[in-house]
Amino acid sequence: MEILAVVPARYESQRFPGKVLAKLGDRPMVQWVYEATKSCPAFTKVLVATDSEKVADCVRGFGGEVAITRSDHRTGTDRVAEVAQRYPDMQVVVNVQGDQPFVTAEMLTSLIQPYLDGATPEMTTLGCPLDLVDIETDYSDPNVVKVITDRQGNALYFSRSPIPYRRNPAQIATLPVFHHLGLYAFRQDFLSKYAKLAPTPLEQCEGLEQLRVLEHGYRIVVCHTAQSVLEVNTPAEMQRAQAMIANT
Repeated sequence: MEILAVVPARYESQRFPGKVLAKLGDRPMVQWVYEATKSCPAFTKVLVATDSEKVADCVRGFGGEVAITRSDHRTGTDRVAEVAQRYPDMQVVVNVQGDQPFVTAEMLTSLIQPYLDGATPEMTTLGCPLDLVDIETDYSDPNVVKVITDRQGNALYFSRSPIPYRRNPAQIATLPVFHHLGLYAFRQDFLSKYAKLAPTPLEQCEGLEQLRVLEHGYRIVVCHTAQSVLEVNTPAEMQRAQAMIANT
């Protein structure tokens, strides 16, 4: 199976400008993400998609492959869709967001496992168990996106708010609600269709692009991993990431 993995890397991040080039240990964050993605043997091709020459020069400097894109994309997935059009032979396209420096080959394999098993879902994403030791923190943190699924493992809703409402808190551990990780895989033909879908109210309200898919009536299969990883969205989270590197 031909699988393209794209790391969308925007320099002008709203919450943390320049974060993809910020040094994490001895390497810029985009290099961490690229090298982790390259370690997944299932991928046919891996590249970084950016509209920034600063990012492009950095990627080329550490030996990575880069694709220059337009600067007017609303989301990372829109940027990935532009690049995917250049590789029509790829059957599956994976979006590995540039703020995932601790992603692993095992997690990426889980993300694409339905395709490797011969299924053809329109889209997959990844979820892991909420930290039940610190459930209050995870549930209230808007940077911890939650996803709840149906009995077949399809996403019902994604939210920055606690879902579902905990009228009976004791049941939380048995409910199909997970910490959503910002990793996505698409069937190539659906990604082209996705890029043409109009933005939707829930997507814009929550600031979660995957809601556009659900609002237009398509399904997202939620694959699973037992491991959570830190997503670096803010300078404070970069400090946490630096501490994690220092302690290893």
